[in-house]
Amino acid sequence: MSLYTIQSPFASNPVETRDELRAYLTGLLDPLAPHTSPGGARIHLGYTGTHYDDIAAQLEGFSRPIWGLASLSAGGGDYAGAERWVRGFASGTDPNGDEFWGYMRDKDQRMVECSAIGFAIAVAKEKLWDPLTETEQTNFAKWLASMNDKEMPNTNWLWFRVFSNLGLVRVGSPYGDKERMVKDLDHLDTFYIGEGWSRDGPEGVVQLDYYSSSFAIQFAQLAYSKLAQEYDPERCEEFRNRARKFAFDFVHYFDSEGRGVPFGRSLTYRFAMSSFWGALAFADVELPAPLTWGVIKGLQLRNVRYWAKQPGAYYPDGTLTIGYVYPNHNMTENYNSPGSPYWCCKSFVTLALPPSHPFWSAKEEPYPASLLNTTHALEKPLHIATNLGGHTFILSSGQQCSYPVKQSAAKYGKLAYSSAFGYSVPVGSLTLEELGGDNTLALSDDDGEVWKCRRDTREARIENGKWLRSMWYPWKGVEVETWLVPPTKEAPLWHLRIHRVKTDRKLWSAEGGFAIYGQGKNARALEPSTGEEFGTLENGPEARATSKAGASGIVELGQRPSRKGKPLRTDANTNLMVPRAVLPTLFDEHEAGETIWLVTAVFGLPSVGDKEGAEAGWEGEWKKRPSVPAEILAEMRK
Repeated sequence: MSLYTIQSPFASNPVETRDELRAYLTGLLDPLAPHTSPGGARIHLGYTGTHYDDIAAQLEGFSRPIWGLASLSAGGGDYAGAERWVRGFASGTDPNGDEFWGYMRDKDQRMVECSAIGFAIAVAKEKLWDPLTETEQTNFAKWLASMNDKEMPNTNWLWFRVFSNLGLVRVGSPYGDKERMVKDLDHLDTFYIGEGWSRDGPEGVVQLDYYSSSFAIQFAQLAYSKLAQEYDPERCEEFRNRARKFAFDFVHYFDSEGRGVPFGRSLTYRFAMSSFWGALAFADVELPAPLTWGVIKGLQLRNVRYWAKQPGAYYPDGTLTIGYVYPNHNMTENYNSPGSPYWCCKSFVTLALPPSHPFWSAKEEPYPASLLNTTHALEKPLHIATNLGGHTFILSSGQQCSYPVKQSAAKYGKLAYSSAFGYSVPVGSLTLEELGGDNTLALSDDDGEVWKCRRDTREARIENGKWLRSMWYPWKGVEVETWLVPPTKEAPLWHLRIHRVKTDRKLWSAEGGFAIYGQGKNARALEPSTGEEFGTLENGPEARATSKAGASGIVELGQRPSRKGKPLRTDANTNLMVPRAVLPTLFDEHEAGETIWLVTAVFGLPSVGDKEGAEAGWEGEWKKRPSVPAEILAEMRK
């Protein structure tokens, strides 16, 4: 079968209406049946390992689809397989049963899975709690409450205990602990940093990725504001106000085709990244223009339908793969089990709403025209977001994970992240091909054997609302200062990177632009351009690659004749979006004792929709060159 004819199992579903969204959910739940244990409590989807035990991994496979099942049930829908989960609640919490999940210990993965379970009984008591016998309900409640006296990580995990207790309180169980819930909420409020944003941890943590929004915090605040109004009205309104502010930043992380900008960890959760938009509707939070109900509906559903159409997101039986656009274990964390991707089921929360809700009754609207061809400095996450010239991406400086995460330099330390081109992760520890060094300045002090990329970014700030400025110290005696300048209307497809490198040793450098699909029209590797539509270009201080995914290039604008461009073919499965990529890269060598200025222009124009290649006329945009801002030029001349 040709690569181009392979389709997702859900490709025929347009995912435009409530019934079609429900059908998509059903299509995800049905394939889980053959993988479910006799008692229903465990769903085994594969044999890959995690840092936690296999029983917890199978609990994860059981619990995460509940986000969708509970929402469907809360909205009056029926699912014939719901009895599998009701059975599982009984058998998984029976301490004398064969499928007992085990009581929770300190910082136990089981705690994570309690969030969906608590939400489920909070919104769908009649269908998921009431069918249990009194003994089963007692076992269930004791198990869920067993986390109340355990130590939890000082992160978004505290929300999982909040929802466990909220669920127990709402079903009338004596095991629900309101006092514990209030203490956790008071502490979670210390993560709030203003303008709608919360960091994922205490002061000093600079991590504002999708966990600060759709994966955890914003989603949880909105769901809580809907479900706890009678217990905690003042806090509920505060959460809603935070969401109102946050939405006007978060909208810039999505493009007009529905894709979110891949950034940070846990991206195998896929369309969970858009669940914030559904949670707004669930909590009945209406926003001012341009974020009308029709726009909110479009932001949510376009993202879901994008993922419904990606064949690599699914195995042939319809279960989800571990990866992003295709199966890829290189980009995963050590807490990603085969059941982890079902966190995406949070985006089915709008099924809890009746058809009369304005989310469903409104006509879907496109991405707001007033937000197209704009650039916005987002102060709290230290991002500059832009979709100028038809390319949605963020410039980034200042975030890093506060604890060891695989590939953290790639997930948080890169200079730019694109909704169309994604980002790349290392698949090895030596060559540049293994590195996948897109949108980074990679440095080596051993003749190119080992390469370092920015991970621990210091002194990061947005200057005058115009550009990002930051420091990076790869070795003692080496410091890198970087300015990231967004596109301008004069050169809308380019952004600038200016680096000042001070070094006490000889260095080798390699700076990458956007990695791009690396195959030609015949699905063979891209060849040097011979005047045909697709190909690679290597021309002194510049490099470029064009393919069905669009055009990507990089150019040296400074006075360094030693800096040479080359389209580098990265190792397979480095890039999140495509398994075979080409990376336009600039190479140079730098002597010890130098202060080096690298002035880099990066070009990117993705294809649009089903159209192959960059939009006609892009070559004219390629010939333009951006200008270094006068303030930075003055710095360079000191």
